[in-house]
Amino acid sequence: MSDEFDLDILKTVKAPRPDAETRDRAMREALAAFDDEKKSAATQGSASGARLMTILQRSWSTTMETLSKGRLMSGTAIATILAVPLAGYLAFMVMNDGYRPGLTGSQPMELAAGNADDRARREVARPAPEPAPREAEERDRSIVLSEAMPQAAPPASYVQQGALAKRSLVGDGSAKVMPGMERLSRDRFESFETSSVRAVLEDPVSTFSIDVDTASYAVIRRALMEGRLPDPDSVRVEELINYFNYAYPLPDSREAPFGVNVSVSPTPWNADTKLMHIGIQGYDIVPAERPAANLVFLIDVSGSMDAPDKLPLLKSAFRLLLDKLDDRDTVSIVTYAGNAGTVLEPTKADEREKILEAIDNLQPGGTTAGAAGIEQAYKLARQARVEGGVNRVMLASDGDFNVGASSDEELKRIIEDERDDGIFLSVFGFGQGNYNDQLMQVLAQNGNGTAAYIDTLAEAQKTLVEEAGSTLFPIAKDVKIQVEFNPETVAEYRLIGYETRALKREDFNNDRVDAGDIGSGHSVTAIYEITPVGSPAVQNDPLRYGETEQAAASGDASDEYAFLKLRYKLPNETKSHLMTTPVGPAFDKASLAALSTDARFSIAVAAFGQKLRDTDAVANYSWDEIRELAAGARGADPYGYRSEFLRLIGLAESLDR
Repeated sequence: MSDEFDLDILKTVKAPRPDAETRDRAMREALAAFDDEKKSAATQGSASGARLMTILQRSWSTTMETLSKGRLMSGTAIATILAVPLAGYLAFMVMNDGYRPGLTGSQPMELAAGNADDRARREVARPAPEPAPREAEERDRSIVLSEAMPQAAPPASYVQQGALAKRSLVGDGSAKVMPGMERLSRDRFESFETSSVRAVLEDPVSTFSIDVDTASYAVIRRALMEGRLPDPDSVRVEELINYFNYAYPLPDSREAPFGVNVSVSPTPWNADTKLMHIGIQGYDIVPAERPAANLVFLIDVSGSMDAPDKLPLLKSAFRLLLDKLDDRDTVSIVTYAGNAGTVLEPTKADEREKILEAIDNLQPGGTTAGAAGIEQAYKLARQARVEGGVNRVMLASDGDFNVGASSDEELKRIIEDERDDGIFLSVFGFGQGNYNDQLMQVLAQNGNGTAAYIDTLAEAQKTLVEEAGSTLFPIAKDVKIQVEFNPETVAEYRLIGYETRALKREDFNNDRVDAGDIGSGHSVTAIYEITPVGSPAVQNDPLRYGETEQAAASGDASDEYAFLKLRYKLPNETKSHLMTTPVGPAFDKASLAALSTDARFSIAVAAFGQKLRDTDAVANYSWDEIRELAAGARGADPYGYRSEFLRLIGLAESLDR
């Protein structure tokens, strides 16, 4: 504030009284402008609604209403009323644009080319000059008053549970962490309930689609590394388990591409239950025999991708992938921001310099025409189709689709149509602050592809280089698992994870129902916690008027725990195949120590994920016990992923205190 103008002067100035029509028109225009800003920031297809915080909207509306009534206020009063929306708005902008995870301190960000909204926000967030003594006094008084005022809580979808990083302004205009306050986030995750315990007499059959996605593990790792517990809805336990490679025995044939490995053991967190551990290993294609690949890189270059952990990381990641391709493969590049454009027509992968130049020239700017980009990418994929090979669109984005198709369902329909025509979709998420995990999951699950989250170059190396075969080359599609439990031996069961992959019982035999896909050499793990008949751990009382007979499927099946069925289609087929495995006492292990190293480690990861979701079953199983189980099963760890997991357990324990 300058010496030439002091708000105290307003005390001596009689405010003009506008006529009613002028006042009402000004009020309508101000509120309409604010609503337009909200709409332009919203993501199409998001169930979360408007992104701006309720507190900002209410505070701004209150302020505008007061001013529109022509009330005369002192400088202190004006500062007090404006403190809440202004401080909240600046903190929100600084948190999402000026603060970048993985960077030290608060670093100014470069202006996004072609994005006037971003430039305007960053102008607001620039550090202010050191205030004069009187200004500082007024400012401090205003902040104290505004913090004392009752404030509306932000929508639950914007609050990351367990985080302590809500930001407010300090004297130099930078941001500071307010201890005890929750961090506001626009990241969106699908809400779901943890699987409940089911009584076998009432519901003996469990059916689900397999899942080889790994996005959840990288998301929760990032949260822990930043010093906050992850949003429980970001924790999909099966994705944590399947993040790691397990050396289950390989199948012998590509025509029967799965090896099924089952064991039954004591439960480490409950002495009165057992764990039925299912490990499925996919056939590993010899590199020389792998099919040619037609890949279309669909890259988000909108203004929201202007961050070190978004477009720059994305470009480095795709450079790594290029090293895994050869002259059999074709690469195309489509970008979208405002509208879709072809950056690189189908080009043989051995024209490395041409492809690298196209990648290096990508620049962020504009809004996100995601649907238009997807349509253009599929057009190029059809143009360069490889018969008998792999035809895949590889979408890389923060998931911020705010222009184009109006709903997740419309995008889903586009992708399903192309999937049925043999062109699959894989999704790679980047960044945070407006990361739309929910939409990314929808796209990948309906595109016969995987969903991964890349937060570091090391994660890009793992996903796109070390696991390139499983990422790019499918060995089976629409893979479903169904388990029927025997009521003579099992009273109750609970599937750990796979909540978002549940299928109806009748879906198992319906080849029209889409399910998960498995790539070359990939393994999938599923774990059931089962309660034997007569165990004190049984949670459900028997029905007074229910079934009383416990009839097994056949006379010689009375000692079986369950009957496991696996259904799948080969990549170019439309009719499914069936594999079955009866699970009986021969699969029993007397102790956890008798299990394989991989089985024990996966159980430790399952306990870790349940603990992060605050699942009742592991409430009394400590972080130390989880770490001890994982450390004893670390085994060979050439890339250090299991050692990193042990460190994450320690971080989670510290934050949970």
